[in-house]
Amino acid sequence: MMNSLAIAFSGPSGSGKTTLIVKVANALKDKYKLAIVKHDPSDKAVFDKEGKDSWKFSQTGAEVVVASPTRTTLLSQKEKSIDDIIEMIGDFDILLVEGLKTLPLPRLSVFRNKLEEDYFPMSNALAIDESINLNEYDLPKHLDILDLNDTQSIVKWILKNAKQIKK
Repeated sequence: MMNSLAIAFSGPSGSGKTTLIVKVANALKDKYKLAIVKHDPSDKAVFDKEGKDSWKFSQTGAEVVVASPTRTTLLSQKEKSIDDIIEMIGDFDILLVEGLKTLPLPRLSVFRNKLEEDYFPMSNALAIDESINLNEYDLPKHLDILDLNDTQSIVKWILKNAKQIKK
């Protein structure tokens, strides 16, 4: 078993972060145990249907766990730190994090059409497609440039650069 590694993905809304994470996860899933954490800064995600028992339980403010033969769902009413989340996930080889810009993880920022330079200081690599002309930007030397459409080279970069987060 390998040590647990983590990598983060950032980028503006609509840049292709989720699509890239799905491609990377599909490329890694046969060899590695994966975990994915998505940051929802505006608290928009809904996981429960109004009127269902689990929704009714959640309305009480209690921590609710729905257990079935194929999955376990925690409907928590408390914000969890990334360390809490990692502990809850348990055993994994690679954690893919979408968002959470403040986490000290190697970070791949995804862009199409234009680069946003405020991402550069927190990024280790940029995944871009042919819609971006790099000559229009003054890129910091520390950034690796990856082809957004070359999933295998992105996977190689991730395996080389991901940070060990637990043994």
